[in-house]
Amino acid sequence: MTRRTTRTFTVGAALAVSGLALAACSDSTGSGGGGDSADFPEDDVTLIVQADAGGGSDLTSRALATELEPVLGVSIVVENRPGASGSTAMQYVAGEEPDGYTIGFSPVEISMLGHEGYDVDPADYDFLGQIMLAPGVLVVPADSPYDTLEDFVEAGQDQSLSVANSGAGSIWEIAAFGLADATGAQLDPVPFDGGAPALAAAVGGQVDAAVAGAGEVSAAVDDGQVKALAVFHDEPYPDLPDVPTAADAGYEDLEFGGWGGIYAPAGLPDDVRSTLESGIEEAATSEGFEDTVTKSGNLVVYKSADEFTDFVNSEYDRFGTLLGNG
Repeated sequence: MTRRTTRTFTVGAALAVSGLALAACSDSTGSGGGGDSADFPEDDVTLIVQADAGGGSDLTSRALATELEPVLGVSIVVENRPGASGSTAMQYVAGEEPDGYTIGFSPVEISMLGHEGYDVDPADYDFLGQIMLAPGVLVVPADSPYDTLEDFVEAGQDQSLSVANSGAGSIWEIAAFGLADATGAQLDPVPFDGGAPALAAAVGGQVDAAVAGAGEVSAAVDDGQVKALAVFHDEPYPDLPDVPTAADAGYEDLEFGGWGGIYAPAGLPDDVRSTLESGIEEAATSEGFEDTVTKSGNLVVYKSADEFTDFVNSEYDRFGTLLGNG
């Protein structure tokens, strides 16, 4: 091939490639990322979990993955990345390509950590749907003199009461802050390394009370090891139907729960986002998912992507106020 022929071929090839590139750009339907994503998904999707294997977040994520795989037609690979109160996983997801192949389980802490000095901002994510909720419950030792939330709050007007929680910066510590803020009671949060030891402290009378997830405390309540004074939810907890909600005691805005959903890096293409949203809705409302989550003591609470996004942002504002950053 002569030099002239080579040059002519190169120019023609370049024009052809340019034409293809322009066609690809014009065919792209997503506004949040580059490339043609109409065939999503074509490969496995990784679901990042911020906690160790075996816990509530992990169990919920794996239950969702099981139901989501046949919906999307690909494998959902669950990957645990615990550390730094969950921020390790959240920062990892934020730094991934927004192509839909990396998603994460979004715990309530995603609305809290930014107010606690971590580099976690809800604006860095696309929220795809809420899938569960673990309502908080206030419990006291079985021999406690307090039988109602009103008794407990009244006592807290005159003395400081210790309230165990699952760790500094946890949602259950925030619940104690919220209860104190709403009632004027003097509450001293006592952090433990998880919900189980916090509950054990209440069972053993080492603290005046504890706040933990409803699923964590229901067996101890049924066995008479602790008394449950209130559920921090707008409805009674099914396994503790006789325990009043905080609203029943006159505190309408005292709702605290370990909610969870699914999120992705901000900027998903529209078609990818739509595929994930509809798939998550189908998986999260399936009988198999509901059976697994309810057996673990949690509630299946589904919110659409738009509803979940609004909810996360409102929680971010609320926690900012409670933590003195609002």
